[in-house]
Amino acid sequence: MAKSYSQDLRDRVIDAVERDGMSRRAAARRFGVSESSAIKWVQRYRRTGERGPVGKGGHRRSVLEPERSWLEATLETMPDITLEAVSRRLLAERGVRADTSMLSRFFRRIGIGSKKNAARQRAGSARRRAPARPMEGLSRPRRPHPPGLPR
Repeated sequence: MAKSYSQDLRDRVIDAVERDGMSRRAAARRFGVSESSAIKWVQRYRRTGERGPVGKGGHRRSVLEPERSWLEATLETMPDITLEAVSRRLLAERGVRADTSMLSRFFRRIGIGSKKNAARQRAGSARRRAPARPMEGLSRPRRPHPPGLPR
């Protein structure tokens, strides 16, 4: 990730535009910064009066945390509800917009796992079937090498 420009350089570019009447593009060429950076710095200074960099990264609070009790109560009353349905109800009833991936990560973080459908697990998928059993009465040939070792 690129390193931020120094505060001194930001101040010089903004002062060249504001005090000296230089254009933003000319100030960018003079101080060796990109035109878009100079334009954004001056725009931000004029809009808010701040000269410093905009914060980067950091922790964002979950918009779902204040709705935790409502979400838990909804799952308790309707244990087979889908994440899509929870998302729609959350927007309609509480005014909170959350997509299914956000809900999934939130539920995992608070320790609520996805439901397990016993009937579906019994059916299984063809790819996960156990290997076929050997026929009774047939002897198996002995392996010349122990299993798992290269030949």
